[in-house]
Amino acid sequence: MATAKKAAAPAKKREPSAAFMKPMTPSAQLAAIIGSTPMPRTEVTKKVWEYIKANNLQDAQNKRNINADAKLKEIFKKPQVTMFEMTKLISAHLS
Repeated sequence: MATAKKAAAPAKKREPSAAFMKPMTPSAQLAAIIGSTPMPRTEVTKKVWEYIKANNLQDAQNKRNINADAKLKEIFKKPQVTMFEMTKLISAHLS
């Protein structure tokens, strides 16, 4: 008995939420890392990761941890955060 399969619908490109795409203005501390131009949250996170990788700030043993340098310490308020804490702490610096 042959099973009839329906043709798969073409995958829809996921539309980003309007809230994520709204340009946000970074605080002075965050602007020192990513620039002062308003940009969406997604772009802010991307720029912070570029900074972390360029300055080799990921912890060697546990890549999920970020070691803060002087600029990041102003945002994080502690010497090390997890990548999950990072986005929460950064969002406090966006308006």
